Amino acid sequence: MTSASTGMSPAPHLQDEFPREPKASRGKHGKKPGLRDHDGKTAAMLFGPTGLILIALVAVPIAFLLISSFSDFNQRSLFTGEFNIVGLQQYAIALADKDFWYAMLRTVLFTAALVLGSVLIGMYVSQMMTRLNGAMRYLVTFVLIFAWAMPNVASSIVWKWLFQPGYGVVNWMLTRLRIFGDMSNTAWSNNTTLALLCIWMLVVWQAVPYIAITLYAATIAVDHSCLEAAQLDGAGSWRMYWQILVPMIKPSLLVVSILSVIWDFNVFNQIWLVSQGGPSGSTATIGVFTYTKAFVGFDIGQGSAISVITVLLLLVLTGVYIRNLLKSGEDL
Repeated sequence: MTSASTGMSPAPHLQDEFPREPKASRGKHGKKPGLRDHDGKTAAMLFGPTGLILIALVAVPIAFLLISSFSDFNQRSLFTGEFNIVGLQQYAIALADKDFWYAMLRTVLFTAALVLGSVLIGMYVSQMMTRLNGAMRYLVTFVLIFAWAMPNVASSIVWKWLFQPGYGVVNWMLTRLRIFGDMSNTAWSNNTTLALLCIWMLVVWQAVPYIAITLYAATIAVDHSCLEAAQLDGAGSWRMYWQILVPMIKPSLLVVSILSVIWDFNVFNQIWLVSQGGPSGSTATIGVFTYTKAFVGFDIGQGSAISVITVLLLLVLTGVYIRNLLKSGEDL
């Protein structure tokens, strides 16, 4: 209908222009369409066996760990099933043991060295990948994935062969360089510094692929117009990297750093297979110290108490990780 004064049609009502979406129809019992009564039973049948397996493999060991940490469970208890509840005595003994604190201090320092080395080398490798052509980048990515996918038990045994006194390839190469003298019969695992250095190289070698690929993915996803603008303003490559690129990939860098702290804090296989915590326990981190207490000395109650303390520390680290993950806007 046209207005007589203006000659223009009246504006249509907003409800007519943007009609409301029809309400979703519900069934006779108020349920959303698509849900049927037997869906819950089907889900229970599908997830029931998985839930039982998870309870058997996770919940039961955790319950045994907590109970044994408050008891005097030892080698005799394994055969007789008899043990006494001693309350917090195992925790008090663990916290009063100076070897426990030495192992904890050694773990913190060694974890810091591992995280620092793996993150810095991973950052360098990720930047190197951005400068490679397509074929070389695919080749480097394949090598990194292969190194990362290799089981740490297999890589630890190979590493031990490389550093074996008498016929180890590393000892042979160092002897040929004539810098450190004759190292052909050097036993790396019998020297604290050399053993820690050998284990450090092994763990960093295994950690770098994941960090490098993650940071490379974060680097190619940033807006490169900021880098181009800084380059036009005369900024050098070093300044562009640390003052522009690193703040832009900070969420990914923070996530891989916190994950590295959690992983390196729990390193056990590499240390046990290379040096078994020796010589004289000088390379025993908290994981090796706990294993020695529980399964070499068969003081299972004491080992359980140390494990619970370690789990609490890792829960704090995990809480920091989740908090930063939520702040960065990523999904859990």
